[in-house]
Amino acid sequence: MSPTPEYSVAGDSVSGISVSPGIGFGQALHLNHAEHRLDYRPLSAARIPLHRAKFSKALELLKHQLRSGQALLSEDCDNYQLIDADLLLLEDEALISQIDDAICRLRFSASVAVEHIFARQASELASLDDPYLANRALDVRCLSRRLVAAINGSLGWDLSGLDKPSIILAEDLTPAEFAMLPLQHLEGIVLKTGGLNSHTAILARAAGVPALLNCQFEMERVPDGCDLILDALAGSLYIAPDAAQRTQLLAKNKLETERRRALESFKDKPTLTRDGHWVALLANVGNLNDITQVAAAGADGIGLFRTEFMLMNAQSLPDEKAQYSLYCDALHALQGKIFTIRTLDIGADKELPCLQLPQEDNPALGLRGIRYALAHPELLTTQLRAILRAANHGPIRLMFPMVNQLEELEQVFKLLEDCKTALNEEEKGYGDLSFGIVVETPAAVLNLPSMLPLLDFVSIGTNDLTQYAMAADRSNPQLSRDFPALSPAVLKLIQMTITAAKQAKVTVSLCGEFGSDPAIVPLLIGMGLDELSINLSSLLEVKSTLCNGRFCDFRALAQSALSMDRIDTLKQCITSYK
Repeated sequence: MSPTPEYSVAGDSVSGISVSPGIGFGQALHLNHAEHRLDYRPLSAARIPLHRAKFSKALELLKHQLRSGQALLSEDCDNYQLIDADLLLLEDEALISQIDDAICRLRFSASVAVEHIFARQASELASLDDPYLANRALDVRCLSRRLVAAINGSLGWDLSGLDKPSIILAEDLTPAEFAMLPLQHLEGIVLKTGGLNSHTAILARAAGVPALLNCQFEMERVPDGCDLILDALAGSLYIAPDAAQRTQLLAKNKLETERRRALESFKDKPTLTRDGHWVALLANVGNLNDITQVAAAGADGIGLFRTEFMLMNAQSLPDEKAQYSLYCDALHALQGKIFTIRTLDIGADKELPCLQLPQEDNPALGLRGIRYALAHPELLTTQLRAILRAANHGPIRLMFPMVNQLEELEQVFKLLEDCKTALNEEEKGYGDLSFGIVVETPAAVLNLPSMLPLLDFVSIGTNDLTQYAMAADRSNPQLSRDFPALSPAVLKLIQMTITAAKQAKVTVSLCGEFGSDPAIVPLLIGMGLDELSINLSSLLEVKSTLCNGRFCDFRALAQSALSMDRIDTLKQCITSYK
């Protein structure tokens, strides 16, 4: 038995973007392209024919390898189509001519000519606004390295002898390389590059392989054979996990396996009560890792994307291009499902290192939500432009937080029109949006009839609505116990919101923590909500509660609960419901 390798940091972990959920246990296996030192000295005239021949031979060898891998696949699978994209590039006569010209006229070596021309091609793709084409730049750079390796006598890896559960670590992978991985022994993939919409992400999700991309692991700290656990639910890679971590992750994996097994019977079913009433069941998410799990959880889409989570650990504000790419990635992952973006909800309990938030005596009643956004229009404008442009790629519902009165909404729509005008002048274009607000204060409830003509939907934020209705700090455990969300006053405000929205024929949702409690969900649906947007971890249980109940019983429960004038009797009414 070979000795156990020594690790510099046992039990350490690194993070990345989870693009394919799951937990994998295996040994580290690095797939690194051999580094070939490029000689930038100009070729002598006598050596030019040799390097032209080396390039031609390497090109044919690489195309043969790609076609061999492609021949094992069905023509309608993603792998086949993506390998086709690599082959089309290698068969591009203009590109081949440019490389030949670089060898003959510029006297570059074959390797330098390939690196130079492919780098220019990748740079042009990366500069495009379309994130899907920009992602192709990673594939082009990877293909360039493979072609350089072929010129120098190496075509890549031979994994035919792999017979142990393994987690692949690499800089990146081309579709052709992915197609040749032994999936029966593959527990996970960890790459330093890529994102939610990269080709590797698409293939990993299709194959059901846990994958973590954009993960900056240090190769020397993760030697081949090192024990790894990939938690692609939380976006973490554990290096030489200790006993406690292993026990915890084994338990998490068991629960996840059981949850997925139970979810299988629900995820493809509509959320229909036993008497045929349909409810849209959406998810609250805060990052790309959550978005990848929306479809697997059986949700109808996203009812709340908390965009301020982009800033929680950022040292600088994401620019328009970064936000645009993020929203496009999310749209692609959702594949037409509902996507509701809430504009930045900044202030109060949200401390962001990249923003100098003002010190306020009472931040909960200060510059927060739409107030902060309107006070910093450059911040809101950047986000609005990114969202408008992303709407060209799929349907988006845009939601504004902490709107209390019509004047605020009118200011937001004025900024939106200015953004549309600017985008037209820049010939960037934009798509159509649906508009909504988060109802979070008694003032918003009372002013709602004046705002509804401008809106397509509203979503009730019960966390803040409770705080402002009860004048009780929601972070104070003593107050939250004595002044809970499940109280007659809060229920009446919810019912007023639902009634006003129904009269205006506007969709009404609820996105607060209230909706994630299976015990309260029958009451909420009985009050007339069209949608619930809840935590992913609660979605299965909530869905089963709704599918196993009857809407007529939910309505009777709501009628009874709304007649209660005491907190204790209201609780008894809920807990006694069967």
